[in-house]
Amino acid sequence: MSLITPVILVGGSGKRLWPLSRESMPKQFVPLLGKQSTFQQTLVRVADRGLFGRPAVATNDAYRFMAEQQAKEVGIEIDILVEPSRRDSGPAMAAAAAYTRNLGSKAVLALASDHLVIGSEEFRSGCRDGLNAVQKGGIVTFGIPPTEPKTDYGYIRPGSEHIGPVMKVSAFVEKPNAQTALRYIAEGLLWNSGNFLFPPDLLLSEMTRFEPEMAAAAEEAVAKAKVTGSTVFLDAAAFAKAPAKSIDYAVMERTDKCWVVPARFRWSDLGTWDALLDVGNADSSGNVTEGPVEIDHVRNSYVRSDGPLTAVIGVEDVVVVAMNDAVLVGHRENLPRLKDVVQRMSDGKHRAATEHAVIHRPWGSYQDIDRGERFRAKRLTVKPGAKLSLQSHNRRAEHWVVVKGVAEVTLDGKIMTLHENDSTYIPIGGIHRLANPGKELLEVVEVQTGDYVEEDDIVRYEDIYHRAPRDPSTRVPT
Repeated sequence: MSLITPVILVGGSGKRLWPLSRESMPKQFVPLLGKQSTFQQTLVRVADRGLFGRPAVATNDAYRFMAEQQAKEVGIEIDILVEPSRRDSGPAMAAAAAYTRNLGSKAVLALASDHLVIGSEEFRSGCRDGLNAVQKGGIVTFGIPPTEPKTDYGYIRPGSEHIGPVMKVSAFVEKPNAQTALRYIAEGLLWNSGNFLFPPDLLLSEMTRFEPEMAAAAEEAVAKAKVTGSTVFLDAAAFAKAPAKSIDYAVMERTDKCWVVPARFRWSDLGTWDALLDVGNADSSGNVTEGPVEIDHVRNSYVRSDGPLTAVIGVEDVVVVAMNDAVLVGHRENLPRLKDVVQRMSDGKHRAATEHAVIHRPWGSYQDIDRGERFRAKRLTVKPGAKLSLQSHNRRAEHWVVVKGVAEVTLDGKIMTLHENDSTYIPIGGIHRLANPGKELLEVVEVQTGDYVEEDDIVRYEDIYHRAPRDPSTRVPT
């Protein structure tokens, strides 16, 4: 048996990296640096089976299929703990601790899925160092030696007691102002990375000590969980009883059993566009560029395009991010306001505030082509062997044209096969399903017509992806 069971926490919408990161696909699933997402990089970092066991991923139902797909892309098998509601990191880690303890794990490594770590061997070395403290009854966090007086990180004050390079934590301190941050650096404090290594039974006992309701709710949610293959669906009613609180507030800042490993790897939480400027490959003028961009007389700026050719001229200290459906332009010193701006856009029902142009589903993806009064046109891409749910619509009809591949269409109990350039019509109320029986991607243009063409007009009867059965009055994805 491997020594450490990794648990990767996948949650959050990453509003501070809008428009690249949005609710429909947050930053941990987006290739921010290189071809792999930070979630995939995290999986690869714990792929050494001499040190780590099979990873478990704690996430919500909306992201479990992305996690499965991206894990498959890097060739790593995972278990998934599905959180039925968002209760912050405390309940998530408690449930993970209960789950891994029941599997016989003696040490659990809880990792954020959206951090950058440079230095995989140094990371593994830190885990080995931390394991010594874990085996002696400690909860270990990873502290990052500061490179600048950051005011958006919490700090850790190490104590004098040591187990090798691991130091007893004297105190966790909140995000400081700039002057205080300078003093913290001079005093040898470390950034709090928010990653932890612990014995699962110890974490649960400390949580029972400080947050008994949270511990009991997590234990019950795991005990009553439903298991489908490698996916564990935590019990919704039990999990909802857990107070929503971060693991720092729930346990770490209150326990006397916490130790810290000073990290020897390079680390960033990639929480802002400035962070990407810090870790990217800058040119001689301090600029980082990604995608089809052209810059002239630009300094200390981050310019990225994931779509249109973008030209930026005669500015400095700015961030420009261009996508097919949204554009961000902002001065770097004002970027902390981005989260509030995104919230206002979301409150104003701007679709692009929370959704990407391409919406991913377990069966594939769809993208709006055009929409107007009483119609909506989409491009559907269905993976080989995949199928949409068996469903109907109360207020819209659909017209399907096969652009590429082979489509299997079910309509009111009858099955037909469509090939490239074939089409069919789905009337209002027709019980239907689209499937891809072939070995290549299926591409379909769908034109919806009716007095209402939003995603919540759907009655779901059957679904191969074990998504919740559908009440017609409940908003759910296709």
